[in-house]
Amino acid sequence: MSSDDSNQALNISPKLPWLAAMAMFMQSLDATILNTALPTIAKDLNHSPLSMQAVVVSYALTLALLIPVSGWLSDKYGTKRIFSIAVFLFTLGSLSCALSTTYSFLVYSRILQAIGGSMMVPVSRLALLYAYPKSKLLSVMNFVTMPGLVGPLIGPLLGGWIVDVSTWHWIFLINIPIGVVGLFFAQYVMPNFTRGGKNFDIIGFVLFSSAIIGLSLFLEIGEDSSISWWLILGILGLAVLFGGLYILYAKKVNYPLINLNLFSIRTLRIGLLGNLLTRLGIGSVPFLLPQMLQIAFLHTSTESGLIMMVSAISTIIAKSQVVRLVHRFGYKNILIVNTIILGFVIAMFALPDKTTPLYLLIPILVMYGGVNSIQMSSMNTISLADLTSDVASGGNSLLAITQQLSMSFGVSVGALILRTTESANWLTGGDIESSFRYTFLILGVITLLASGVFSQLKNNDGEQMSGHK
Repeated sequence: MSSDDSNQALNISPKLPWLAAMAMFMQSLDATILNTALPTIAKDLNHSPLSMQAVVVSYALTLALLIPVSGWLSDKYGTKRIFSIAVFLFTLGSLSCALSTTYSFLVYSRILQAIGGSMMVPVSRLALLYAYPKSKLLSVMNFVTMPGLVGPLIGPLLGGWIVDVSTWHWIFLINIPIGVVGLFFAQYVMPNFTRGGKNFDIIGFVLFSSAIIGLSLFLEIGEDSSISWWLILGILGLAVLFGGLYILYAKKVNYPLINLNLFSIRTLRIGLLGNLLTRLGIGSVPFLLPQMLQIAFLHTSTESGLIMMVSAISTIIAKSQVVRLVHRFGYKNILIVNTIILGFVIAMFALPDKTTPLYLLIPILVMYGGVNSIQMSSMNTISLADLTSDVASGGNSLLAITQQLSMSFGVSVGALILRTTESANWLTGGDIESSFRYTFLILGVITLLASGVFSQLKNNDGEQMSGHK
C-alpha cells in the first residue's frame, strides 16, 4: 500500500464491514430471489423451464472472467473508485433486467449486471483484507457474511410472492434503491487502497477466458442430442488447449493474470480445490430445488419460496457458531466431517415426492442450511489463512474466481445431469420426478468426494486465524 493508504488504514471506518455486507446482500438477494422466479419467467418469455440455466450461468461465468480485472483495477485505481463504479453498473444492470422482453435480452442484461458484480464483492473483500490484521479477519469476514445472509432469507419468499401477485420484473427493480444508498455511503466509508500500477495481462486474459468459455459451452450443450459429438469434443479440446497455453504462458511472464505460483501455498491450493468440488453440489441446490417443487411437485412460487426460507434461517443460526467450532476442532476436522454430512444431506433431497407434505422437508432444509453455512465460512477462510499482504490481492481474486466458476459449473452440471436423466427412459421412464431424484443423488456423491481433498490439510493449518491449537 502507499503511505497514504497506510495512514488511512489506521482510521478505518467501523462501517466498512457493513458496506461490504451490503454488497454481498445485493448479490445474494439477486441470486436467491431469481431462482424461485425462473419457472414463471420461462413461461412469460416462452422458454423451456428446464433450460433456464443460462440466466444464472451467464452471470456467474461473467463474474469469474472479470474478477481478475477487478483485482488489477482496484490495485491500480483504488478500492473506493472501483467499488463505486461496480455498484453503479450492478444497479444499471438490474434496471436492464427489469426491462427485458425476451430471453436473450435478459441474458445480456444479466451479463451487464455481472460486470458490476464482478468488482463489487471482491473489491469490498479486498479492502477488508488490507484494513484488518489476520487475528481479526475471521470474525470480520464472518460478520460481513451474516448481514449478507438476509438476502437468502427473504429472497426465495419475496421472489415467489412477487411473481404470484405481480410481475417478475419487480424482482430486479428492488435492487435499484439499495444500489443508490450503497453508492452514497461508499463515498464516505470505503477507503481507497492502492498498490501500484502493473500492466494488465491482456494475452493471459484472452487465453484464460477462452478456456473457461469453452468448458462452460461444453457443459451447456453436452446433452443436446442434435449436436454432433465431434463438435462437442472439439469444443472441449479447444478449452483444454487454451488452458494449457495459459499455463505455459503464465510461467514465462512476470505479472500473469492468475499467478500460478499461488498454488504453492498449500492451504490456498486445498481450499480452492475443495471449493470447486463442494460447490458443484452446493451451487446446484438453489437452482434445482425450487424447480423440483414447482415443476415436478406442482407447488406455487410462494410455497416454494416459503419452504426455501427454512435453510436460510438455519444458515444464519449456524453462521454465528462457525468461529467457536473452528476454534475448538480446527479447520481440518471441521471440513472433513462437515463435507461428508453435506454430501448425505444433498442426497436426501431425493427422498420426497409430490405426495410428501412440504413440512416434512423442513428437517432436511434445516440440516442443509446449517452444514452449508459452516462449509462456506470454513472453506473461504482457510483459503485466505496463509496469504501475506504481497499476495493478498491475487489470492483473494483466485478464491473469488474459483467460487464463481464452481457456482457456474454447479448449475451447468446440475442441469446437465437433470436433462440427461430425463432423456434416459431406461432409468427414469421419462418421469421428471425420478430425474430430479437421481440428480440429487449424483450431486451428493460428488460433494462427498470433496472430503478427500480436505483430508490433505494438517491439524495446525489456519491456527493463526482460528486460534485452534
